[in-house]
Amino acid sequence: MTTPQEELLPGTRRALLHRIAVAQAEGRAPSLVATVVRGGQAVWHGARTSVDGHGPDENVQYRIGSITKTFTAVLVLRLRDEGLLDLGDPLEKHLPGTGAGEATIADLLAHTGGLAAESPAPWWERTPGSLRPELADVLGEGPLPHPVGRRFHYSNPGYTLLGALVEKLRGASWDEVLQREVLEPLGLDRTSYHPRVPHAGGWAVHPWADVLLPEPSEDLGRMAAAGQLWSTTGDLAKFAVFLAAGDDRVLSAGSVREMRTPAAPAEAADVMDGTSYGLGMQILRRHGRLLVGHSGSLPGFLANLSISVEDDVAAVVLANCTSGPLLSTVGADLVRIVAEAEPRIPEPWRPLREVDADVLELTGQWYWGTYGFALRLTADGLASLEPLSGAGRRSRFRPNGDGTWTGLEGYYAGELLKAVRRPDGTVSHLDLGSFVFTRQPYDEGASVPGGVDPDGWRGIG
Repeated sequence: MTTPQEELLPGTRRALLHRIAVAQAEGRAPSLVATVVRGGQAVWHGARTSVDGHGPDENVQYRIGSITKTFTAVLVLRLRDEGLLDLGDPLEKHLPGTGAGEATIADLLAHTGGLAAESPAPWWERTPGSLRPELADVLGEGPLPHPVGRRFHYSNPGYTLLGALVEKLRGASWDEVLQREVLEPLGLDRTSYHPRVPHAGGWAVHPWADVLLPEPSEDLGRMAAAGQLWSTTGDLAKFAVFLAAGDDRVLSAGSVREMRTPAAPAEAADVMDGTSYGLGMQILRRHGRLLVGHSGSLPGFLANLSISVEDDVAAVVLANCTSGPLLSTVGADLVRIVAEAEPRIPEPWRPLREVDADVLELTGQWYWGTYGFALRLTADGLASLEPLSGAGRRSRFRPNGDGTWTGLEGYYAGELLKAVRRPDGTVSHLDLGSFVFTRQPYDEGASVPGGVDPDGWRGIG
């Protein structure tokens, strides 16, 4: 259920309505429906339709296509978190005989498994899934046009394999597992394998005339894990909240953060476009902000889910046309409108409850050679190492409980930070993955690799 729209300012609400109205009119969509999420709940809902007197609301189902892949990825990450598999495992370890070679589970999640983009003809999105009853029918005779792990190549059959993996390890159908482990705990009661009334019909709009053609709605069968689901903007709004914050009943905050982390090598065009892919989630840079989520399409339907975790704003946009408005752009615009018109108000600053004196001693200015850095303690119990110049390597570090810290991001991700002390207990230097950080540039009293010239600093004369 959406909360009162007065939670957004009138100008913001009008700007959102204007954006979807332009998208529906210029994209010639029979209907377009959208919801905006902020602060963990839906705060705006809008719809435009070509049918007089009928506007779809947040409870009308649309087909969401490849947003289904994100749901499948959640199921796989649950298996990992339970210890039933490792993302580095070859698929063959758990599902032998598929012909997927040595592609790992992580490869399949990130579309780096080398698999073809589509199943063999006829086109699976517009034909019954009964034509492809077995995995071999989905993969075909030459399923690996690319080397495993070398490049990002979007693959629908790859997610079919992940759906089969879920079925094998759970001993139940993919949709049954999804219903039990994700949809029910998150309260997504309007998300389903088959459409439920009320739902939109799928249409093709003629490219050169304002006329329509109904699209078939097929049961995708084996390919279901790649694109079968029907959902609503209301349910996808709840799903967006989960993907931003996690829910321990389904998947922890750390695991959904892992899904949002780039996992596929980007090609040159992707670098230029600012796009990447995580574990079942698309990652894009738009309007200077990072968006995560997924787009989807099937004949008759378009869908987009866009989340800015930093802004605490998400948008869901659904339309019932095969081609038309570019919903990824619409979703990004809806996020931008709210984030810029009503920027997130930060939580009040609060001091730490307690701090270890030995840890406090490490804060302040440090030098790696001649590069200046500052080490700070943050209210969330982490340490932050940042260059004083504003440019350079930076990372947050989590405490390990033994006086050492592990890097969480960037160049220092996974690297160990520790204080090296002299016999009298005073700190000599910091060691970060063999890099020595000293209180003064090339401090002669510290263990600087290569030593320090005994004549010290000098001018040129």
